This record gives sequence, C-alpha cells and structure tokens, in this order.
Amino acid sequence: MSGLSGLHAQRGPCQLALLLSLLLGPSLVLATSFHLPINSCKCLREEIHKDLLVTGAYEITDQSGGAGGLRTHLKITDSASHILYSKEDATKGKFAFTAEDYDMFEVCFESKGTGRIPDQLVILDMKHGVEAKNYEEIAKVEKLKALEVELRRLEDLSESVVNDFAYMKKREEEMRDTTESANTRVLYFSIFSVFCLLGLAPWQAFYFVASLRPRS
Repeated sequence: MSGLSGLHAQRGPCQLALLLSLLLGPSLVLATSFHLPINSCKCLREEIHKDLLVTGAYEITDQSGGAGGLRTHLKITDSASHILYSKEDATKGKFAFTAEDYDMFEVCFESKGTGRIPDQLVILDMKHGVEAKNYEEIAKVEKLKALEVELRRLEDLSESVVNDFAYMKKREEEMRDTTESANTRVLYFSIFSVFCLLGLAPWQAFYFVASLRPRS
C-alpha cells in the first residue's frame, strides 16, 4: 500500500504540471506560418506581462532562387516603437528579449525585391513565460534531478497562474474604477442639466406671458 502511495506521490507533480501546461499552453506558445508576397509587410501582435521572457525562432523559405534581389527584414518593436530585435536580410534565426512592463509587442516581416517572384513562406515559433525557459540547461547548471526539474517547472507554472490572476484582478479593479468614475460624471452632468432646466423654466414662462400681452 505504501508502494502505491509513493508512486502516486511521485506522479502527482508531473500530472499537475501537465494539466497546467494544457491550460496555459495556448497562451504561452505562438506558432504560426504564412506567405509573404514581394514588396509587402505583415505583422503579428502579442500582449506580454512585465518581466516576462520571450523567445522565438523564425525561418523564411526563399523560393525565388536568388532572383530579383529578394530580401526580407525582421523587426520587433513595442508600443512605444522601441526596437527589441532587428535583422536585415533575415533567413533563419532566433531572438529573445524580456519585457520591462506590460505591453504590446509587434513582429513585422517586410519583403523587398523586383520582378515576379513567388511568395515566401515564413514560419514563426514564439514562446514566452515558462515555456521560454530552458529547463535542461537549468538542470545542468544547478545539477537537478528529473523530479526536481519537474517541481521547478511546476513552481514556475503555479507562479505564472498566480501572476495572471493578479493581473486580471488589477484590470478588473481598474475597469471598475473607470466605470464608477464615468457613472459619477454622468450623475453630476444630470444634476447640472436639471438645474439648467429649472433655471430656464421661469425665464420661458416670463417670455411666454410677455408674448401674450397686447401691444399698445
């Protein structure tokens, strides 16, 4: 009986880590591919949290055979147009950066060339948060066992969930404050409108009575 309990105790963290991975997977990994026509620009946008590590790998398949001087430029910027990563004549590579604050970043691929050239195939695989960490390298540096690595990963996943909930709570509070502020302004405007109507009513009555008096 103790043997079964020990087995479940060892598998528990792994199963929970897998469950959290399934729940958080779509928000932590962004893999996509698209065709990029000549002399065009396509951008992808993604929201990231503060102090979040973002890694990515890209590959651009050139089907022109070197014709037309086709070149593709890659540039990653934040909402303030600060350049986080830039690569001229990009073909294949990796990038990584850490967000200093909650922000929206933009990944843009721009194709330049001449003539009639087939569209390029762009493959982009981005990861952020827990999925961006290299746990194999962490295990080698800190000399961690397999279970310890899973526990570290589980701890990071749990922290990510807590941070997401904290961020959602903060946004909910901000939205509630904005709504309350808007309601207060509407209330004050309504009171002001009522006083304006009450102030204009006697003047309208006086004007109406004056218009009914016979003129000499």
